[in-house]
Amino acid sequence: MRSDRKRRHRPRLHAKRRSAYLAAGTAAMLLGLASRRETSALPDWLADNAGDALWAALVYALIRLLAPRSRPAVCALYALLLSFGIEFSQLYRAEWIDALRSTTFGALVLGRGFLAVDLARYAAGIGIACAADAASLYLLDRNTIEHSGKGETA
Repeated sequence: MRSDRKRRHRPRLHAKRRSAYLAAGTAAMLLGLASRRETSALPDWLADNAGDALWAALVYALIRLLAPRSRPAVCALYALLLSFGIEFSQLYRAEWIDALRSTTFGALVLGRGFLAVDLARYAAGIGIACAADAASLYLLDRNTIEHSGKGETA
């Protein structure tokens, strides 16, 4: 009986998780764009690193949005592979992809040129996003377990 109730609530749980990942991704995107636009208002180290770390956190949130049942560490690995793949793709130079990169959207998604330091920024952004995600899932599960046992007697 209890497992049936759990199964019925899973679609709602996954919808709530997707909403949270969409909100987190939107926040990462807006903060990342703001960090690129308002560089003079930020400390130098934050202005230099925040945009790339937030871009990678957005990639992580999008992967979690698509796969809310997957483990955070697995999604972090996929986000790292995708982010690193896009960064290494900047070493490839062809007229068609350079034309795409010259657009605002293309530059935001694909970048303009390879920088090895970006790999560390991506890893930091994904690591922070994954840690925050795992911590929130732990707290959510702990809270659910505490509340599920209140109505039962031993």
